[in-house]
Amino acid sequence: MYRYDEFDHTFMAERVAQFSRQVARRMSGEMTEEQFRPLRLMNGLYLQLHAYMLRVNVPYGSLSSTQLRGLAEIARKYDRNYGHFTTRQNIQYNWVKLDEMPALLGDLAKIEMHGIQSSGNCIRNTTSDQYAGASADEIEDPRVYCEIIRQWSTLHPEFSYLPRKFKIAVTGAPKDRAAVALHDIGLRLYHNAEGKTGFEVLVGGGQGRTPVIAKTIRKWLEPEDMLSYLEAIVRVYNLWGRRDNKYKARIKILVNATGIDEFRNQVDAEWDKIKDTKLQLDAEEIERIRAYFASPAYETLPDCSAELAAHGEQNTAFKAWFKSNTAAHKVTGYLIVNLSLKSPKQPPGDITSEQMLATADLADHYNFGELRVNHRQNLTFTDVRQVDVYELWQKLAALDLATPNIGKVSDIIACPGLDYCALANARSIPIAERIQQRFEDIDRLHDVGELSLNISGCMNACGHHHVGNIGILGVEKKGQEYYQFTLGGSSTEDAALGDRTGPGFSTDEVVNAVDRILNTYIEQRDDVEETFLETYRRVGMAPFKEALYGAN
Repeated sequence: MYRYDEFDHTFMAERVAQFSRQVARRMSGEMTEEQFRPLRLMNGLYLQLHAYMLRVNVPYGSLSSTQLRGLAEIARKYDRNYGHFTTRQNIQYNWVKLDEMPALLGDLAKIEMHGIQSSGNCIRNTTSDQYAGASADEIEDPRVYCEIIRQWSTLHPEFSYLPRKFKIAVTGAPKDRAAVALHDIGLRLYHNAEGKTGFEVLVGGGQGRTPVIAKTIRKWLEPEDMLSYLEAIVRVYNLWGRRDNKYKARIKILVNATGIDEFRNQVDAEWDKIKDTKLQLDAEEIERIRAYFASPAYETLPDCSAELAAHGEQNTAFKAWFKSNTAAHKVTGYLIVNLSLKSPKQPPGDITSEQMLATADLADHYNFGELRVNHRQNLTFTDVRQVDVYELWQKLAALDLATPNIGKVSDIIACPGLDYCALANARSIPIAERIQQRFEDIDRLHDVGELSLNISGCMNACGHHHVGNIGILGVEKKGQEYYQFTLGGSSTEDAALGDRTGPGFSTDEVVNAVDRILNTYIEQRDDVEETFLETYRRVGMAPFKEALYGAN
């Protein structure tokens, strides 16, 4: 898994000492908040509505049990006994105190973690498929290339002050679980006609005020050319991206203004200058990094599907959980198990220090001491023996981590909203909690079936509302909170932006509006196998609009 090398150790020790001095100057009044702001952002420290918030990188979503125990201890010592997992596979602490930040960063360094480049106009944490290395449909492990990108992008001298923040995602399977089309650069591994593995490169995706689905800039890229081609893209963006208007500074604006063909020409011209330099990845270097991600010591096990099915016939709660929260593994006798952080008892993505400690113990016992964070704010055990799945489910249920809703309507992505964020117009968390409570009934949840519901508290779209099958955007209207709906979005391999339904709904009306949308879907679907997205794409907006607003 992720390796913290000698450079990382030395660099972090120096950074903690440096930031300690900067905090001391801020605390003494020698430095104003405005002067301090770029320095704290370089370390992942934000100032929100009520307190400072620290965002900690989890490289491509991979965590060891040791690191999770350390994160639990940090939650206990420096926060209010919990952490919040984000859509960029990071963890946030929402109540940190400035004078304790140097000690906190020191404790993070002990578990080989930090918040550098989790904020600011730089290349952020590269994200990936939470099933990487384990899924039955995987072409190649994308974490190898994520780690290469991490090493290349960390403190890159040219790219520390880009026009705007920059996000990269890599997926290694036909099923896109990393939302690559919604990133500044997205990389899709696939096999060409000769059976060779390479990348499709997408560029210019993003959400926020101007949502855009990324465009393919290069259909085929050899793995050894990955770094040089990424460097060429970011150089062109760094040169021509707007710096006079932060709302027009993302690469998506540049690509749309330039046109994908002309942008490709500029990238290719830059690439010709650098493609044969030290940025060229030789096979030996790729294999060196690949060794970091060697498969664990899998046992030779029989397929226990029949035994698990028998458990399900005897226990309907287990059957529902097994259907929604597990996925096929590449090795016979193993399964991928998803831990839901979408219980009605706590906000989406939140996890207490006690749950972290218990999850770390379970990871040691059932999952080779590792776990993953995914972009839908849940956790994953990638390598669970089938014979252990029923027992693991029982233990997860006792921790309130076994809500059987992965990929269902209550598996909600939600930003912190107006409860925490100074940019928000409306609250997200209370709406998410009410929706989770409304759809707590397992039979109703599974009758609705596969569906993504995402909530953002403002147009910055940190909750990915544009690409939810159902998207909810919080807005302010005459001092009141209202919620607008979009339908038909997708963040997977068929990525699409949702269509706005019409006027927004008040706080009191929004959950009933969700109910009407789902009832309409059930009425309109051809059969129980047809998903919400398939039905919407077949019948269009009209029946949903009539259900929400009445006949014209």
